[in-house]
Amino acid sequence: MIKVGGERLSLQDFNAVIIEGQPITLDTEALQRVNTSFEFLKQFSSNKLIYGINTGFGPMAQYKISEENILELQYNLIRSHSSGGGNVLKPLLGKAVLLARLNNLMQGYSGIDPKLPQLIAAMINSNLIPCIFEHGGVGASGDLVQLAHLALGIIGEGEVWFEETIQPAAAAFQKAGLEPLKVQVREGLALINGTSAMTGVGLLNLLQAQQLLNWAVMLSAMTNELMEVYDDHYSHELNSVKHHTGQQHIARMMRALLSDSKLIRSRSEHLYNPDNIQHDVFEDKVQEYYSLRCITQVLGPVYDTLAHTEETVVNELNSVNDNPVVDVASHNIFHGGNFHGDYVSFEMDKLKIAITKLTMLSERQLNYLLNARLNQKFPPFVNLGVLGLNFGMQGIQFTATSTTAENQTLSFPMYVHSIPNNNDNQDIVSMGYNSAELAKKVISNGYEVLAIQAMTVLQAIDFLDKKELMAAKTKKVYETLRTIFPEYVSDRPLYKDLANVRDFMKTQQPF
Repeated sequence: MIKVGGERLSLQDFNAVIIEGQPITLDTEALQRVNTSFEFLKQFSSNKLIYGINTGFGPMAQYKISEENILELQYNLIRSHSSGGGNVLKPLLGKAVLLARLNNLMQGYSGIDPKLPQLIAAMINSNLIPCIFEHGGVGASGDLVQLAHLALGIIGEGEVWFEETIQPAAAAFQKAGLEPLKVQVREGLALINGTSAMTGVGLLNLLQAQQLLNWAVMLSAMTNELMEVYDDHYSHELNSVKHHTGQQHIARMMRALLSDSKLIRSRSEHLYNPDNIQHDVFEDKVQEYYSLRCITQVLGPVYDTLAHTEETVVNELNSVNDNPVVDVASHNIFHGGNFHGDYVSFEMDKLKIAITKLTMLSERQLNYLLNARLNQKFPPFVNLGVLGLNFGMQGIQFTATSTTAENQTLSFPMYVHSIPNNNDNQDIVSMGYNSAELAKKVISNGYEVLAIQAMTVLQAIDFLDKKELMAAKTKKVYETLRTIFPEYVSDRPLYKDLANVRDFMKTQQPF
């Protein structure tokens, strides 16, 4: 089991729970701290005016709430803010949000009854996931609308995902043998104030982006093989003098993939050999096009960006990000803005820009393979049929081009797109959830473009008929993908093949 609350959760822990489905358990000492915070808040809040307990919310905080209405206030907060629009998040995304919220509450600074994290843990283990809508959060008091829908499910209202269908929360709780939450003190506010929606979605984005980068390196390596390039552009010597971690990492990956390839050439053997340079004009290129030669320089910054995104968003996962903060150690309650989502928003913007550039590289490599005048090696559109009668990969290139263009437009940053709202109480906002949602779309688009490149690479390999000369790792990818996308000679609709290859790549690492 993955333990929540004691040690920091890592991206690997997050992956184990959300992707691999491992169950969770709560750290006993952390749960005790949660209880201590709860008991302290009940005692401390007596005869004091404390935001979110006996006041209204946001710009209505000036209104004092009577003792008999304190619990109704918490329910009203959850119900009134359950006002999202757009699509309902898939269960995997909702589960990611649940785990992120649970880890925040288990830090012991929220003044909640331990029954709440125990219930959330049981919901995660039972795959009982509240229905959360994609539209609504501005990322200032956190993901208020998304987390209100999370809270609505936790109190047994609204709808939830259970047994792979959407159903009324009350009925699903009964089937799962669980009791919905009965809200106490400030648990409504503790549930909806925070960055857990953008963080949960952001971490899933990161896992998908890391896998997409691996596929980009693999397909770049295979494209280099097909063109029988020189090996110096990904050599240790060339890349080590450029002092960037990402570039050197991508170069090592390329060398590992192509170390045993018999198609890759050595510049020393060919162009530094006097016997091979007797002509004044060479048909063979002395240097390859940038989309083949500058892979380490293009994908290196992508790697570095994802590494920084992981550090930042995992920090957010393990942070206290609600308001106010109940600090038992100092016997005080601190009001501020830990729910502001700027850190995640900025990282999701950087991530989607990086993935857009990755997509652009893939589209250029694809175009190089399809354009016979550029590669001077393959028939137009890598057409394995009859030229003129058949069309090869001509039709599907349009999809890659248009999808890449969409990514370029979606890469405009949300981080700098603040619209004041909430009677100008929230006068500068992060738009963090929007940023995470757009990054998710960009990554999904990226898989589509790389799937088209992969299909084209397979066609080109068959045309060359030199599979026995390929590196072991690239040949294995060829053989695996050919079971999903059979050789394409006579024209047929390709949309199902595209979906199959894309979905495979989303769920499998290339090496």
